[in-house]
Amino acid sequence: MNRKPEVAVYYFPNYHVDPRNEAAHGQGWTEWELVRRATPRFPGHQQPKVPLWGYLDEAKPETAERQIAAAADHGIDAFIYDWYWYEDGAFLNRALEEGYLQAGNNDRLKFSLMWANHDWINIFPYKRGMDHTLLHSGQVSLQAFERACDYMIEKYFRHPSYWRVDGGLYFSVYELMSLMQSLGGLEGTKAALDGFRAKVRAAGLGELHLNAVVWGIQNLPGERTLENPGERVKELGFDSVTSYVWIHNVPMETYPTVDYPAYALKAEQDWSKYREQFGDYDLPYFPNVSMGWDSSPRTVQSDVHANIGYPFTPILVGNTPDEFRKSLAAVKRFLAESGTNPPIVTINSWNEWTEGSYIEPDTVHGFGYLEAIRDELGGE
Repeated sequence: MNRKPEVAVYYFPNYHVDPRNEAAHGQGWTEWELVRRATPRFPGHQQPKVPLWGYLDEAKPETAERQIAAAADHGIDAFIYDWYWYEDGAFLNRALEEGYLQAGNNDRLKFSLMWANHDWINIFPYKRGMDHTLLHSGQVSLQAFERACDYMIEKYFRHPSYWRVDGGLYFSVYELMSLMQSLGGLEGTKAALDGFRAKVRAAGLGELHLNAVVWGIQNLPGERTLENPGERVKELGFDSVTSYVWIHNVPMETYPTVDYPAYALKAEQDWSKYREQFGDYDLPYFPNVSMGWDSSPRTVQSDVHANIGYPFTPILVGNTPDEFRKSLAAVKRFLAESGTNPPIVTINSWNEWTEGSYIEPDTVHGFGYLEAIRDELGGE
């Protein structure tokens, strides 16, 4: 009997108050401000997206309890929190630490971290024609990296709900080029990651499962693609590979809209490509399913929209729950036929509201995307 795929959903924690955001945008700011203010940019453009539950504060345990219950009830096994750590420490950590970790039902859903180690650019919103303002650099010193390791061990890894893959604590890295630039190239990065593993073992927590996010299309300003990714990932000692979102790998070739069903078929072809590419290095590839894409809320709404680069990008349309369900059915077949071990799928995303890729209930489709996950991936 084929194992039920494990379903891990990315969680973007920018819907609570954080001092760094307040310094840039004013007291009490959260990204809900952009969600509320989004407008249609062309005829038929479905904006604003409106959350069915309202504009909840994710740093409250009761919010996390509602999210955990909905996720667990619909076949999701784990949240992968986008986790931020810069030279001077943590950012956007209250959703996890004051929300999820204080939730009374967090034994129902595993959690893990993806270090979102990219530059933090002021795109909240971005005005057309302006230089991208760097607020926080994604590159950190070895000392800052080691402080991050100690912090994770103390704050997260000891928790009984931390997600383990093949017995190892799952820790994913978003941008390998930034990591290597931070830690002194290939040799320095390998030494730093080996040191991280040693810290985890010394804490009595067993092994790490290091996962690399690999992608081929530059999206955010400052990102750099990785050359020879299979070789690099193997040399650095990673245990697996996945993707974050389809647009990292599949070009959006029409404007202003791209048809989701046709785009999904192209994305699904990548699963086999990456399975073979990384399989040559004995690294499992965990396929990704993305619910949609619309980053227009991160643009100044009075600017004319055009295909001029992130966040002014084409928009996926036709991404109904039924079409999303078809891709979930396809990934279930792929995992069974390919023998991917362990059978894991990552989903973008729980709440990327301002990038149009969310499965949290909204006022148009209700629980439709969650129900699709439950029906396709939630049972044996």
